[in-house]
Order: sequence, then structure tokens, then C-alpha cells
Amino acid sequence: MKDEAQMYIPTYDDVVAAHARIAPYIHRTPVLTSTYFNELTGADLYFKCENFQKAGAFKVRGACNAVFGLDDETAKKGVATHSSGNHALSLSYAAGRRGIPCHVVMPRTAPQAKKDAVRGYGGIITECEPSTSSREAVFAEVQAATGAEFVHPYNDPRVIAGQGTCSRELNEQVPGLDAVIAPIGGGGMISGTCLTLSNIAPDVAIYAAEPEQADDAYRSFKAGHIIADDAPETIADGLKVPLKELTWHFVSHHVTDILTASEQEIIDAMKLTWQRMKIVMEASCAVPLATILKNKDVFAGKRVGVIITGGNVDLDKLPWIKG
Repeated sequence: MKDEAQMYIPTYDDVVAAHARIAPYIHRTPVLTSTYFNELTGADLYFKCENFQKAGAFKVRGACNAVFGLDDETAKKGVATHSSGNHALSLSYAAGRRGIPCHVVMPRTAPQAKKDAVRGYGGIITECEPSTSSREAVFAEVQAATGAEFVHPYNDPRVIAGQGTCSRELNEQVPGLDAVIAPIGGGGMISGTCLTLSNIAPDVAIYAAEPEQADDAYRSFKAGHIIADDAPETIADGLKVPLKELTWHFVSHHVTDILTASEQEIIDAMKLTWQRMKIVMEASCAVPLATILKNKDVFAGKRVGVIITGGNVDLDKLPWIKG
């Protein structure tokens, strides 16, 4: 990959090419609705259910685009990444489908369900401390030892183009949306959403949702430059990483606003979704609904796409169960 300062900014043509490339390896996930949530929020909500995606998360889109876009010589050495979970298992899935190695650096505190899934797909895990600095330092050692191609979890044009296929499908499934909201951590999904919708549905407002306890994207958005936290603590484990240069480009140019929710609001929204919609989703994916419930006036009367990004939950550690 190029230096970040010179990184290629993907175009909508890259999204279209990615969709064709990854089609054999992904699901076209369903869009579900809920009368209960519509009445509760005063909006028409359309849930794009990437929790039903291959490998249980939207990240398989970007991972497959990166893996299947490699030339044969590069692919032989395999791929490598650092990830708290969903990108790790998605890249392991994609590498397994191509028959190449996948090396993953994961925080030792990552959910056991995600570690098990990575190994189940053939990924080779090296553990690190739960901080951005530790994961990047350990990753540098792994990449030097293996020579594998680095596929960044989000600050990678191939990954962003792949993630952009999600909102491309959503726009086809539910035309005429007023807004789309998705979680934000490093910003891969939001960047893909911005890339796609700014080209095919430029009137759609794009909102990002973030935990209050890991609100570096919110603070970056307000300040006009990247503010990075090293090791925030939140139940939304997939949203602990900071924005990088490429994702900041999309966030700063196309996001309407970033909204935040407390830990309890996130847990309540997650539990309510499980109860009312009968779907398994992660705490990270509950942040958009939590922010809609908190900011009903922003969304009332509007048609809103809500991207549920993943469903890889440790069922032995549900956040509303004490003990």
C-alpha cells in the first residue's frame, strides 16, 4: 500500500467494480422494518441487516474486495491485519476462500466469540494489548516476519470501496431515503456510505453514531481535524479505533452530523432490538438506534436507513445480564 499521505481516494467506479468482484462471496442482506420502532421514533426506519452477512458482519465486503483484487504473486504471501474482531474474521473468511494465509493481530481482550471465528476461518492470531499503539507495534512485527499484504481494517481504498456496496444495495432496496445512519469507529462503513450516496443519492443526509465514551470522531468532526484516543472503554467494542486520513476525508466532506449515546442508552437499544425484532446484533450496531431514540426531533417524519453492521456476539456475556 502507498503511504497514507499519498493514498488513492476510491471513486464510485471502484464501488461498482467491487460489487461485481465480491458478489460470489457475500449475501445481499435483507432490509427489515418494525412498526414498533417507527411508532417509538416517529420515523420510518429501514434496517439494513449486515448481521446476516457472511462472517456475520459488513466487513466481509471490504475484505473480499481487497483479497480478490490481489494479483497472484502478492496473494501467495497472504494478507495481514490488526482488528478487534469483525475485520479479522472477515479477512480470514476471504483469505480462506482464496486459499491464502491470513495473519491477524487482535487485542487480548477481544470477545472470545470473535477469536474463535477467526480461527474457525483459518486465521492465525497474534495477541496484543488493548490499545491502538500496541496493536500497530505488534502488527509491524508480524508483517515484517511474514511479508503479507497489509489490508487495513478501514483506512484502505479497497476496503472502503467494498463497504460502499452496502449502501448501494440499500439505495436499490429502499429508494427515496431522507437519511442514512451507521456506527462510526475508524470510519470504514461511513466512508463507503459517503462515497456511494454522494454519487447516486446526494440529497440523502448521512449521520454517524458513536459512543459517548469513545467519541473521538465526534470531537474530530467539531474541531475540524482528527483527534485520536488510544484506548477508550466502551461496550461497543467495534468502535474503539480512531479515524485515519482516508476515512477523515470522507467524514469531513460528506457527513451531516455525528451523534452520540451513553453506555446505558446503547445497551437499552440493543436489548430492545433483540426483543422487538428478534435479531442478534452487537452493541456497536445498537448505537445508531440509540442516537435516533435520543434525537427523535432530527429524524421524525423521515425515511431513515439504519445500517446494522454485525452480529458476532459473545452469548455468554450479554451486557444486560449481570454477573
